[in-house]
Amino acid sequence: MSQTVRGVISREKGKPVEVTDIVIPDPGPNDVVVAITACGVCHTDLTYRDGGINDNYPFLLGHEASGTVESVGSAVTAVAPGDFVVLNWRAVCGQCRACKRGRPHLCFDTFNASVPMTLTDGTELSPALGIGAFADKTLVHEGQCTKVDPSADPAVAGLLGCGVMAGLGAAINTGGVTRDDTVAVIGCGGVGDAAIAGAALVGARRIIAVDTDDTKLAWARDFGATDTVNARTQDPVETIQELTDGFGADVVIDAVGRPETWKQAFYARDLAGTVVLVGVPTPDMQLEMPLVDFFSRGGSLKSSWYGDCLPERDFPTLISLYLQGRLPLEKFVSERIGLDDIEQAFHRMHGGEVLRSVVVL
Repeated sequence: MSQTVRGVISREKGKPVEVTDIVIPDPGPNDVVVAITACGVCHTDLTYRDGGINDNYPFLLGHEASGTVESVGSAVTAVAPGDFVVLNWRAVCGQCRACKRGRPHLCFDTFNASVPMTLTDGTELSPALGIGAFADKTLVHEGQCTKVDPSADPAVAGLLGCGVMAGLGAAINTGGVTRDDTVAVIGCGGVGDAAIAGAALVGARRIIAVDTDDTKLAWARDFGATDTVNARTQDPVETIQELTDGFGADVVIDAVGRPETWKQAFYARDLAGTVVLVGVPTPDMQLEMPLVDFFSRGGSLKSSWYGDCLPERDFPTLISLYLQGRLPLEKFVSERIGLDDIEQAFHRMHGGEVLRSVVVL
C-alpha cells in the first residue's frame, strides 16, 4: 500500500522550501522504498529551488542520503529489506553505448523509479537528481542503492551520494592523481576539500589549496593541503608555479566552475599537466582564450561528472577507508539538523559557514 510521509518540497522558484505530506507509492518491479536516515544539504538542492536546473516544480529536494531498505519490487535482486544503503544518481543501464564500451561511469541512460511520488492531491513531484531524500522515505530504482558497511555513521556515509564523491573522484578517477604528484585545488568548499582529501589519500607530494576565504583555507589544511593561497592577496597562477619549482602543478582541479577560475587552472598546470573541471558553470558563462595557448600545451583538459564514479565499486571502498581511519569523511559534517531547518541551512551554506549541514531523521 502507498504511504504518506513528511518531505521537503520547493513549490516555486526562489521561494522558501516547506515541509509537507508526500505520498510514496508501492514500488514498481525494480523499485525500492528506502527509509531515510540522513541526508546532506547540497548546493544542488539550492539550485533546484532557485530554478537553476529546470522548472519542473514542485521538487522533492534532497539527494545525498543514506538509509535502510524497507521494501522492494518483485524483480529487485540488488538489495533486500534491512540493507543499509547510500543512494546515488548513477544507476547504470548496462545497455547504452558508454556501458557497452566498458565505461559505465559515463552511462547516458541511468535509471530512476518507475512510478512517481506525489503530493496528497495527486500532483507529481520531481525528485532532485531522481532521488528526493529530504523525506522520511523515498522511492528509487534498485540501481540507485549501494550497500555499504552498516557500522558507518549514516550522516557521514550519505555524503558520498554527491558532493564528497564528486570531489574525491575528480582527483582520483578523473585527474588520475597518484603518489608524488603536485596538485592544486581552486575552491575549498565541500567538493574542493573532498578533492584535497582524495589527493592526500593517494599520496600526492604537494597539495595547494586556493580560495578567497581564510576559514575555508583552514578547512583545506584539515583535509591534507600542504600549502594555501588566498586569491584576494596572491596571484594563484604565479604562487602555484612558485610552489612547484616554476613548472606548475601536475593536476589542477577547478571546484568553482567560473571562466576566471578555469583560466587560472589552465595556466597554473605544468606543460603536460591535467585540468579537471568539477565546479558546475551556469549556462550563460563564456570562455575566451587564445587558441594558440591550447596548441602550445600538452596534457589533458577534462570535465568530471560525479567524480567519474561507479557507486557499486567506489562507495564500499571509500566507506572501508573511512572506517579504517584513513579517510576523514566525518570532518565534512558541520552540523546535524532536522527537516524543518533546511531553509536556514541553505543560508549558512550560501554564506560559506558550513561544509555540510546534514538532516538526520
